[in-house]
Order: sequence, then structure tokens, then C-alpha cells
Amino acid sequence: MARVAFIEKIGGPEVIQWRDVELPPPAKGEVWMRNTAVGLNYIDTYHRSGVYPVDLPSGLGSEAAGVVMAVGEGVTDFAPGDRVGTFGPSRGAYATERNVPANQLFKLPDTLDDRTAAAILLKGTTAEFLVERCAKVQAGQTVLVHAAAGGVGHILVGWLKAIGATVIASVGSEDKAARTRKAGADHVILHKSEDIAARVREITDGKGVPIILDGVGGATWNASLDSAAKRGLIVSYGNAGGVVEGVNIGILARKGSLFVTRPTLFDYYVTPEERQTGIARLFAMLDSGAITPEIGQTFALEDAADAHRAVESGRTWGARCCCRKAL
Repeated sequence: MARVAFIEKIGGPEVIQWRDVELPPPAKGEVWMRNTAVGLNYIDTYHRSGVYPVDLPSGLGSEAAGVVMAVGEGVTDFAPGDRVGTFGPSRGAYATERNVPANQLFKLPDTLDDRTAAAILLKGTTAEFLVERCAKVQAGQTVLVHAAAGGVGHILVGWLKAIGATVIASVGSEDKAARTRKAGADHVILHKSEDIAARVREITDGKGVPIILDGVGGATWNASLDSAAKRGLIVSYGNAGGVVEGVNIGILARKGSLFVTRPTLFDYYVTPEERQTGIARLFAMLDSGAITPEIGQTFALEDAADAHRAVESGRTWGARCCCRKAL
């Protein structure tokens, strides 16, 4: 029997329910995966709350680490006992075990423990595609990173520094500022007490920044517009501060012929080759020490509702995970 989280309606954290499910043998092309640690990501709250619509009833979570228990017909790349990870796109990772399409799994290196893997796979591949495939940041460029102390933001800071970029980080507290400086940020802005755009212009001698990585959304949209250099690129990849709505495309011309994109990970991780390239790059950055996992919080698996409340209230920092062993 597997213990599985699901939602039957959208709403607050209280809509998360748990039930026991008899897991069938893995079907053709599937792997029976026993989870040891599950990643907790802001996108999970979007699925639960309806910001990103899902078919109901639905499972939650896409990121996990664990071990292969059995394989279905046609699966040749994995065997029972293999340590594996997944970051989706299939949902349902909030579970003690489940059947997962084999093409969504990859083997974990011995140097990466399960807890760290579950907390960094989705966030790390997000950082990879944002920096290297979407924004295509080059050495010497200056990049503004909003929510720089968050799970993805923390990794972005280290990644950008490793490739030779200058990082301006926006955070919400002195404590988060200290952690962000430790991660390598060149300049830190406390957005609750400072005007982000004014500080960016001051730091850049009035020019603004050529690239902005914005995981906040509505709350920082105007600051992003006002911080961008002429022909600058705003990559709006999250909605932690609300959805960006009612955009008048003419504002992009008035602000300096700006570019804006709203990307999602799995449009950049479509083919097996794209997935393997991204994962290999992430593991290389980890091995080199360019990025260092920072797990801020660990929750018991069935405390997922409390975990969602903590994430949405801004009481978390760095990466987060839920552990099966804490049940």
C-alpha cells in the first residue's frame, strides 16, 4: 500500500488529503519507485490553488528521490536497487511510492544524497534553463535576481557568478541578505525598505540591467520594467507575488524596447537529449562547487499542508523537502 496525497478541489492548504492506495505492478515503460525524499516547490502551491489549472482529482508534487523497486515491460535503463530521481512533469510525488514513466527518471550520482537531490533537482534544472537556454547570460553581463534567497534564487546567484556575471539580488530581510551575499551576490537590495529600480539605476550608473530573472511576478513587475536597460530582457518565471495581468505591450516600447518572456521548464526539457544535457550540466555545477545546495527546511511528508503554508507566507528560504522517513 502506498500513502498518497491528492486534491479534489482547488483551495488553500487544507484541501490536501491523504489516502492509502494499492499500487499496481508497473505498466509497460514504468518504474515502481519508492520515495525516500520529496521536493517542495512553489509551483506545488500553484497547482493546489488553481493558479496553474490541473485536472481534478490530482496528485501533487513532481520532484522526488528514491529507489527502484521493480520495472515494467520494456524498461532496460533501470533495475531494482538503483537510486533514482525525477522532477516531472508527472505530478504525484507527494507519496511514499508510485509508478513513474521511466523516461522521467535518471540515476543519481553517489556524491548526491537523497535529501539534497529531492530538494534541488527541479530548482537546479530551472536555474539551468533560465540562465543558459532562455536568457543565455554571458560573462560580464549584470543580472537582477528577484527573490534571490529562495530555492531557485539561491541557485541562480551561484550559477550566475560561476559563469562570470555580476549579480544584483533583491531580498526581503537582512537575514536573507546575508545568505545571499554568502552565495556570491555582488549587490543586495532590501526591497521592503529600498526602491528596487532606483537602487539598480544607482548601481549601474543609470543604465539599468540587460537581464532580469523575476520569480515573483505581479509584485515586482513594475520594478522590473523600471530596472531594465534599453533592449533589456525580463524573464518572468514565477508568481510568488501574484500573476502579471493586464499588460499593455506598448509599455515595452516606452521603457526602452524591452523583451519579455514567460517560460516554463518543460518547454526547454522536451526531448531526452535536452533532459540529459540539462541534468548533466546541473550535476557538473554541483560537483565543481559552483552551486551549493542550501536546504532551509525539512517537513514530514504528511505535513505537506503546513509546508505549503510556510512557503506561501515567505517563512522559508533556500531549498525545501519533505522526507518519508519523518512519517
